[in-house]
Amino acid sequence: MSATDSSPLRPKLLGRATVNVVVAISVLYTLLPVLWLVLAATKDRDALFSSDLLSLGGFSFGQNLTDLFAMDGGLYGRWYVNSLLYAVLGAAVGALVSVACGYAFDKYRFRHKEKLFGLVLAAVMVPQTVLALPLYLMASEAGLVNTFWAVFIPVLFNPFGVYLGRIFARGYVPDEVLEAARVDGAGELTTYVRVALRMLGPGLITVFLFQLTAIWNNFFLPMVMLSDQDLYPVSLGLYQWNSAASVSPEYYPVVIMGSLLAVLPLILAFVLLQRFWRSGLTAGAVK
Repeated sequence: MSATDSSPLRPKLLGRATVNVVVAISVLYTLLPVLWLVLAATKDRDALFSSDLLSLGGFSFGQNLTDLFAMDGGLYGRWYVNSLLYAVLGAAVGALVSVACGYAFDKYRFRHKEKLFGLVLAAVMVPQTVLALPLYLMASEAGLVNTFWAVFIPVLFNPFGVYLGRIFARGYVPDEVLEAARVDGAGELTTYVRVALRMLGPGLITVFLFQLTAIWNNFFLPMVMLSDQDLYPVSLGLYQWNSAASVSPEYYPVVIMGSLLAVLPLILAFVLLQRFWRSGLTAGAVK
């Protein structure tokens, strides 16, 4: 191969190497904190303070796990159940609401439709922390502060989920299929539930995963709404324990172990649902 033939390959190889380096740095940036969390969860308090995570000494995984669920009368188990209720149930209901709203925006004509959808898009850009105080005042007027519903009801409505629902409805649900169902005598609700919702399955899973991640990691809203420890989610409970660890160092190992367990539901959800989610990426390409 001549020099002129090999010269075009150099920029390609250089660009590929640059991309590989950037990807490798990104992977390390993502995985190193997780690796530290896994290693730290296996160590006792003395090993944590000595920063001796890579040695075989101080192994205390089982004891840390036992202490986690025994600390403060087993509060962590209750927090975990609360988070599952807030996140899994809230994400499921919220995904159904979001996809139904997106479907309505795409398939029906009604007055001021695009203006209302513009408000939905504007709401996407509003940080959730800005809404915490107004939501607290509304919950206070309704008598819902320091109850399960004060956290559960606000997470059911997700403007970004509505936006995604409209995108998926436009890409996955042909108007011809809906017209055929109506010609066969199906009502609007029957058409949506039996025809459209099945086609929107990948979109529903996608919105569910986004909702699940956001609700599971939700911190500020429960902190504003709740004062009863029995209603705390995992995020707020671990924050409280971490604050107490400066006075009582025995909290450090259980906070780390609790943080490790708190990551597992999200990983499990993505692993179990990824085939449904990934199938939606190419569903619109086949007619």
